[in-house]
Amino acid sequence: MSAWLPVAPCTPHDCATHRGPRTRALAAVGRLLVGIPLVLAGALLTPLLALLGAAVRDRLTAAWAHSVLRVFGLRVRVAGQRPALRRSRQASGGVLVVANHISWLDIPALGTVFPSRMLAKSEIRSWPVMGVLAARGGTLFVERERLRALPGAVRTVSEALTAGSRVVVFPEGCTWCGQDQGRFTSAVFQAALDAGVPVRPVRITYRAPDGQASGAPAFVGNDTLPASLWRVVTAGGLTAEITVLPPIPAGRHTDRRSLAHAARTAVLGSAAAGRASSGTAVARAAVAQTTVASDRANRPASSVHQCDNSIPASASSVRTRS
Repeated sequence: MSAWLPVAPCTPHDCATHRGPRTRALAAVGRLLVGIPLVLAGALLTPLLALLGAAVRDRLTAAWAHSVLRVFGLRVRVAGQRPALRRSRQASGGVLVVANHISWLDIPALGTVFPSRMLAKSEIRSWPVMGVLAARGGTLFVERERLRALPGAVRTVSEALTAGSRVVVFPEGCTWCGQDQGRFTSAVFQAALDAGVPVRPVRITYRAPDGQASGAPAFVGNDTLPASLWRVVTAGGLTAEITVLPPIPAGRHTDRRSLAHAARTAVLGSAAAGRASSGTAVARAAVAQTTVASDRANRPASSVHQCDNSIPASASSVRTRS
């Protein structure tokens, strides 16, 4: 594990808790028996989607993502302005979608609103099933362990954005429990600057029936995918809340660090507004930022969704001002 890769202090024992009703074991097993084949069906049918127009492809992708969440027991709530589906990739123009990162559920959650290309670590390409699904779905892969590969990764994302693609990135670089957030690495924002496209911040929150944030979906630390799956399907009444925040127009910020800061402030501001302990969120996030650099007890597991796009600001494009 490279020393510069971000980590979070979150652990399953401390963070992955759910205060609410529980689903019976038999019903939970039923969810798995339906949900897992549905995910596999997405992998098998993805090549066929490439033959369809952008609008039809977006609708089918959004419907599939919504079905995955519902089968696993989550309702979906969208707050803010839901973006219109594209008539074509070129007609709508590219946009960089950035969100906080909590769980493997984040990908279908965002897919219900933003059918997009994802940025993921290169190791996923060789994974069975998931690798096929990611590659055929247009995922952009980045080699996290090689700093020399960073300019090429930024260039790849910039080219996709210039071509009119919508690209989803988790700038925190690894999963957090949702109660606090990590620092937004800034190099990927250089791609938006180079392509001259807007940035769309999005806040993801998983809520229990009482409206409070639930830690059941959190996929953190040494968590395993089977354990996380079981925790999700046995937690009753979960809601995936996707808050679509106003876009940051192209040209408003001239350097990647200020653009990353503006995006993180928008996402964190949305989170703070929804907390009962209003006013303490910024301070808690500041503490989390100092912890993430030194805490090594919670190295991200070798998961498809954890630390999938870590990019340090210090190694970004040479065109960026310091």
